[in-house]
Amino acid sequence: MAYPDTYELVFASATEYDVVIVRRTERSGAGGYPIYEDDSGIVRAEISDQGEVRMLASGGHQALETPVTARQPS
Repeated sequence: MAYPDTYELVFASATEYDVVIVRRTERSGAGGYPIYEDDSGIVRAEISDQGEVRMLASGGHQALETPVTARQPS
C-alpha cells in the first residue's frame, strides 16, 4: 500500500490550532503502519491507512497530546 509522504498534524490549544508537518520515515510502528516525524525528530506518530494517529514518545518525560486531525497538505 502507498502511504502519503507527509501529513499535517493539527493540535488544539486553548485559543488556536497548531499545525506540525511530519514526514514518513522508513520505520513502522507496532501496528505495522509507517512512523512519521517532524524535522526535529521530537514529534513522532504512527499513522494508519485510515488516518488514525498514535503518538510516539521520542524522549523521556514527554506529555503526548493526540492531534485533532491528521490531514494531507493541500
